Amino acid sequence: MSDRTDTATQQPSVADRISGAVWGQFVGDAFCLGSHWIYDLGELEQRFPGGPRGFEEPAAGHYHAGKRPGDQTHYGDGALLLLRSLQERTRFDSSDFGSRFVSLIESPGYTGYRDHAAKDTLANYHAFRAAHPDQAYGFQDGADDDQPAGITRLAPLAVRYFRDTDLLDIVERATRVCQNNERAVVYNLAHAMILRGLFSGSTLDNAVRSAAEHASQLGPEGVVLAGKITDAMAGRTLPVREVTLKFGQSCPLAGSFPAALQCALHYADEFGDALRATAAASGDNAARAAMIGAWLGASLGIQALPAGWCESLTAREEIASGVEWLVRMAGSGA
Repeated sequence: MSDRTDTATQQPSVADRISGAVWGQFVGDAFCLGSHWIYDLGELEQRFPGGPRGFEEPAAGHYHAGKRPGDQTHYGDGALLLLRSLQERTRFDSSDFGSRFVSLIESPGYTGYRDHAAKDTLANYHAFRAAHPDQAYGFQDGADDDQPAGITRLAPLAVRYFRDTDLLDIVERATRVCQNNERAVVYNLAHAMILRGLFSGSTLDNAVRSAAEHASQLGPEGVVLAGKITDAMAGRTLPVREVTLKFGQSCPLAGSFPAALQCALHYADEFGDALRATAAASGDNAARAAMIGAWLGASLGIQALPAGWCESLTAREEIASGVEWLVRMAGSGA
């Protein structure tokens, strides 16, 4: 049975789509906090009989041990930084976001997981500062990493610039802060294209098709991505776990992106069911859920998120402030 508000009788407004995308991204990430990066399906079932219900507390020894239900994974921590930077600067500023990211990751008080994108970005930053102490750092030399560090934080950026002709250039700059990697750039551009289509009123199917067409023009990586999008659309009726295992449960975007897309298409009208299904497929479910949450939130609107899920987030007040600002900026055409 669906646990979402019935939105079938009317199309969501632009404000509802914007709110749905940003809240959906954060909700998706937090939903999988306690079940994240468990690759053995037998172990997942043992820990969460019947599948994760969402917002579980990480067990002792888990990657996110010490965090509490409603907290974000490291993906969501980076997303909060980007939202904060956008709101305070009123625009994307790679130096501002990059400086915030470096400060967070090298802070002794930060208890979040430090992934390859974070550690290698920090190493590149300090190497530059040591070699060029008198020069400004451009924050475009992030890690050579093709995992979901950047894509899981992009919804607010896509909202801020979806009407701007420079959207894709801005997304590329935002990606290279922590991921100076061509594959990551291409996948992040496709993600932004899907969101822009949804904010502009396209159906999920049409937004995905348009993104695939655009990706096919982005060189060899884009051609491969377009093929994976086609495969995800063709397999939309298949069980989510089966398709996720086929594409791969692990972090690299070549598997996690099409797996997330197939789940979103399979449960195109059911936000909650989509998150439960990708959580039950295990592996890097937090990254997939953040993508799915953004897409379905933008497609269905904020009303599609199950009651109480936004309120369960630890950072709900900060997110609410950011969403309100983004909606206001979108309404002003700025």
